[in-house]
Formats: sequence, C-alpha cells, structure tokens
Amino acid sequence: MAKQLFTGRFTTENEEDIVVFIIGMRVNNRLAVHKWFPVFQAMPGMIKELYTNKEDLGFLSMESYFGLRTTVMIQYWRSLDDLLAYAKFEKHLTAWKNFNQKVGANRAVGIYHETYQVKKGNYESFYGNMPYYGLGKALKHIPVATKHESARKRLKLE
Repeated sequence: MAKQLFTGRFTTENEEDIVVFIIGMRVNNRLAVHKWFPVFQAMPGMIKELYTNKEDLGFLSMESYFGLRTTVMIQYWRSLDDLLAYAKFEKHLTAWKNFNQKVGANRAVGIYHETYQVKKGNYESFYGNMPYYGLGKALKHIPVATKHESARKRLKLE
C-alpha cells in the first residue's frame, strides 16, 4: 500500500525535548549467517513491542535502513528516562543476553547505538512532497507558514 503523500512544504514544531536514538548492526562476515542472522531477527519483535506500547514506553516513531552490510534505525523518544527504561523490558533484555552469549566478542557481527538528547528549539525539520517521515511522523506535522519558512526561522534564530 502506498503511503499518503502530503503535497507542499511541511515541518514540525520544536517545542518539546526529544531523544534521538540511532541503533544498528554491521555484518562483518557475510558467511557467518549463524552469528548475524539471530541479531537481525531479534529486532522485529522489539519494534512490534515499541509500536504496540508507544504511549506507555515514550516511544514516538522510527525509520530504518538496510544496506549491504549495515542496518541503521533512527528512533525518536519522548525522554532519555523512557529510552533507558525500555532497556529493561523483556524483549530487549532477552536480545541483549542472547547477543552476549552467542556472539560476545566474535567479530562476525557488530552492533552499535548512539543517543542524543535534543532540547526544544534546537532542532528543525522540513518535508517537501513527502509522506509522514522522521520527526514529521514522530511529532505534529504542520504546513510551513511564514513563521516557519526557513531553517533559521524554524530554529528561532530570526
């Protein structure tokens, strides 16, 4: 099913603190499927859990990308406390335990994450002829108006 496109120019308000969490994995040895596939396979269950319990968990939205060797998932969270609390949920704890037991220091697959706390007023977004995407999917999606017509204005630098 095609996503609804919003013709024109859109942005989001930047009136609330958010957390941007980037997480992913890198296949270092393509032949070691028995090492990297279970890591890859653990993520769909966690994603389902996040979307099923969005409000309770403080999860806002995400985007994901699959490259030749590396996956990248960009997640948006309501707060750092919410993100850190999710690390203690069953699906994440199980995946983390399995990774440490089955992969550990084995070089076949790597995992990574980066966490950014972004204060209100310190981010901006722009979407032209796009479906809901990124922050525009995580936060309120609004048409660009005169007060939002440039990145400088969206960042309240003017």
